[in-house]
Amino acid sequence: MGIFDKIKHAIFGEAKAAEPVAAGPPKVEPAQAPASPSAAPSPTPAAPAPQSKPATATATVDIVPILDAAVKKSGQKLDWRHSIVDLMKAVGMDASLTERKELAAELGYTGDTNDSAKMNMWLHKALMKRLSENGGRVPADLLD
Repeated sequence: MGIFDKIKHAIFGEAKAAEPVAAGPPKVEPAQAPASPSAAPSPTPAAPAPQSKPATATATVDIVPILDAAVKKSGQKLDWRHSIVDLMKAVGMDASLTERKELAAELGYTGDTNDSAKMNMWLHKALMKRLSENGGRVPADLLD
């Protein structure tokens, strides 16, 4: 699993855990259908069909509340909106230069990886764009 996949899993995995209600349709009690034979107009066989596809598989994940909560949980003063290092720390990842260089390679960075300030700014924008392309709802001001 690459660095981007770890970040994506840390963010999107948190979203799935935070939305257990959205994971499936409401339950229909089987005892209700046989108890009232006159209630035939409301068919119960239609209920199992929607359960075959989870709602979170196609849902967009709002990254802002997830990352804000991760920062709060960390107990540190982190600015994930502007810093790739802080974003990685917020999701519990190693934010070392080695890890960021690996992420840069994954995302296609062609600049000088020894110019960490420039690389970090590029990484943050590229990560926001990639998260957006993979189902993340990213604020417009972070995409460009």
